[in-house]
Amino acid sequence: MKASELRTKDVAGLQKEVGDLLKAHFGLRMQKATQQLTNHTQLGNTRRDIARAKTVLAQKKKEAAK
Repeated sequence: MKASELRTKDVAGLQKEVGDLLKAHFGLRMQKATQQLTNHTQLGNTRRDIARAKTVLAQKKKEAAK
């Protein structure tokens, strides 16, 4: 997901997105542990998406505090 797409969401939507991404990342980690994961690049992509969403969320919270 691109940062421009994330910036269109509100704070509640971003928090939901982060939660969904964390659940997806956990599922991928479990698939890796049980050797069921075939595309290992998904792990890195999901981790980057989580970081991207958290960054935009922090920016929005900072703007709201002003």
